Amino acid sequence: MTPPTHRLISVIAPCRNEIAFIDDFCDSVLGQQLPEGWGMEVLIADGVSDDGTRERLYERCLRDGRLIYVNNPGRIVSTGLNACIARAQGDVITRLDIHTQFAPDYLACCIATLERTGADNVGGPWIARGTGPMGKAIGAAFQCRWVVGGARSRDPAYEGTVDTVYLGCWRRDAFSRFGLFDESLVRNQDDEHNLRLRLSGGRIWQSGTIRSVYHPRESLRHLYAQQHQYGYWRPFVVRKHGQFGSLRQLVPALFVAALVLCLLVMPWTSWPATVLLALYGIYVSMASAAAARAAGSWRLLAHLPAVIAAFHFGYGCGTWLGLWDVLHKRPPASRFARITR
Repeated sequence: MTPPTHRLISVIAPCRNEIAFIDDFCDSVLGQQLPEGWGMEVLIADGVSDDGTRERLYERCLRDGRLIYVNNPGRIVSTGLNACIARAQGDVITRLDIHTQFAPDYLACCIATLERTGADNVGGPWIARGTGPMGKAIGAAFQCRWVVGGARSRDPAYEGTVDTVYLGCWRRDAFSRFGLFDESLVRNQDDEHNLRLRLSGGRIWQSGTIRSVYHPRESLRHLYAQQHQYGYWRPFVVRKHGQFGSLRQLVPALFVAALVLCLLVMPWTSWPATVLLALYGIYVSMASAAAARAAGSWRLLAHLPAVIAAFHFGYGCGTWLGLWDVLHKRPPASRFARITR
């Protein structure tokens, strides 16, 4: 006889135009192994999809009552997350991502880590694995500390407090204490929420027991667009709180600024640009080798220099564009107002 459930975990997930992934996501989350005495509801906020995702979600929701369709006319992640939270009934609320594969015990480990640590938000490491030569190179760079500045979120073995965490899992009352996601932010809404949580005295915990694999972009164009957007929204978070989440987020913007200054003085002297580009070339070569070695494939070396440059130039240029708009008190540019994939 199946024991009755006494507690509920609410899974929340925003999506838009994910027809190629939505069935796999639903199958994966519905197959989660929950602790005894726990039930589950899965709220999926569709951002007015026009590729068949909405219709497919309707069908899935009719077949399984645990799946709940949530309308997200705002079409961005933050509005979708807040719409799900407003309807969630669970004691625990956890965010999942359509493009991520989750271990069968992912939700159980989130619950256990919340109870064991007493933290306000918990999650696992952000592990990326791409497909195809370029996708694999992007995944390798994503995991390399030389590329991402030693972020603990990329360390699968780390256990302890962190500044921010991938996706997140909260007790329901966390949103009453720290507020909902900022709907003025198209990107970085999770980092901003975690910063707000920490500034209010909350604690964030990362555990290697919470396992998942993220599928990154698989082309340089899409990677650059993603990082460009991440960088653009960073100054809007800084304007709100008066500080960066971490100093490593400044490095790409500082590099772009240094490069522009070197180019400006080129008519008089070329040695600053020569030195800077030489140093960056050495850095990219070493970072590419480190990423290829960690990924166990030296074939990725052909793609990694361009991938690393796309990470840095995309984020750095985006940061300066965002800063320009913030300093001139302009509203966010329309081209950055929707999610890119």
